[in-house]
Amino acid sequence: MSGTRAKPRGRIEPPTLVAIHEAADLLRAGELVGMPTETVYGLAADALDAEAVRRIFAAKGRPADHPLIVHLPGVQHLARWATDIPGEALALARAFWPGPLTLILKRDPAVPDEVTGGQDTVGLRVPSHPVALALLQVFDSGIAAPSANRFGRISPTTALHVKDELGDKVAMVLDGGPCEVGIESTIVDFSRDPPEILRPGAITPDDIARIIGRRPRLRGEAASELAAAPAAEAPAPRVSGALAAHYAPRTPLRLVAGERLAVEAALLAGEGSRVAVLAHRAPDPHDSRLIWQLAPADATAFARELYASLRALDALDADFILIETPPADPRWRAITDRLGRAATGSGS
Repeated sequence: MSGTRAKPRGRIEPPTLVAIHEAADLLRAGELVGMPTETVYGLAADALDAEAVRRIFAAKGRPADHPLIVHLPGVQHLARWATDIPGEALALARAFWPGPLTLILKRDPAVPDEVTGGQDTVGLRVPSHPVALALLQVFDSGIAAPSANRFGRISPTTALHVKDELGDKVAMVLDGGPCEVGIESTIVDFSRDPPEILRPGAITPDDIARIIGRRPRLRGEAASELAAAPAAEAPAPRVSGALAAHYAPRTPLRLVAGERLAVEAALLAGEGSRVAVLAHRAPDPHDSRLIWQLAPADATAFARELYASLRALDALDADFILIETPPADPRWRAITDRLGRAATGSGS
């Protein structure tokens, strides 16, 4: 008896042209694929296939009213997915796409409710990872792709993270190597005025202001201004990564100021706890009771390694993870955001 053996699900494939075309065929067939991007790995499905999109929510354990970001092959596809596109949004797309920027725009009626969480807006971006772009160009349509991890947990930045997290829930994972940026895209809401950053990322408010001539509001910033806003102002759209608890390890995580870090770690260790530490400098003197991991002092490098470091620390079976509080510097804003949510959701 002859025949071709079926390929195992959840397998990791190098990003050859054959594998990219196979991934596109799997998407057309309603399957889920692990897709590398410059930010994190995405759990990809055909964004126009409502049933395939529902499989994303089932695989992640994600609430159905949480919208997904649609990845596009290029700026020229924007008008197929959004309407009433402001000139400022188009200027940002031309300046930063491909790249780690998501625009929230009024949706085209053809976009499935499953993608938008039933809202009248849709999140769109063009990733810069060459494998993602190649897949999108072969697929020639929008790909819905939230992070390829269980809902609320640490985002994946390697193909192995996706396989470990989701196993055979994905048909295959394209291996694009470690993610270059390492944290999720900046999300800017253009569904109302003034534009607002709903999730910080590598594209900063100053980067945006240089293109559109005004600084966008940052969610949570200028509380007095928000309090003075008209009571009838519509709430911001729901977006990925906006929950207070997200990106979380199972080990309880605390953020500790650098000058207190060694003392607090030693106190916990002295009580018999197993403590893992991520800090910019080693303790002096070295404490053999602690698992101490050095972190980059540069914000870009720290972001690139953040999720891989959290996964490594979470795998140590420690009682606590202590992380040095990031500097109060705009370059660290996105990292501080992710760590704050990770600390809130950790330990569950």
